[in-house]
Amino acid sequence: MNRNSIRAALGAALLAGALGASAQAANDLAQAQADFNRQVATCNSGKLPAPERDACIRDAGAALDAARGGPASTVTRRTPDGRATVVVPDGKPVPSGGTDRMRSDDGRSTVILPADQPRQP
Repeated sequence: MNRNSIRAALGAALLAGALGASAQAANDLAQAQADFNRQVATCNSGKLPAPERDACIRDAGAALDAARGGPASTVTRRTPDGRATVVVPDGKPVPSGGTDRMRSDDGRSTVILPADQPRQP
């Protein structure tokens, strides 16, 4: 074999391995989502009192976050008018007010700022 054919064979092997790994990762995420859905259904079955139900759902969400590589990173910022502190996805702008809505990159959280309202004394 010459050098070019060895390089081509090595490149093909690496590509096949990468494709197999990404397919496995997609399967793992699909399985994690299915596990989450099952767990939430169990949590909401009506057999648990409210505190235990809430903890059950938090645990299911934590397991799903771990499978996805952890929760979305967020930062705490002040709005431009200084009236509110908001938690926004890292790298996203702070809403200007009104009825602005922002979604996190993974789509799991929304920040909604209400329209300006008169201040209460």
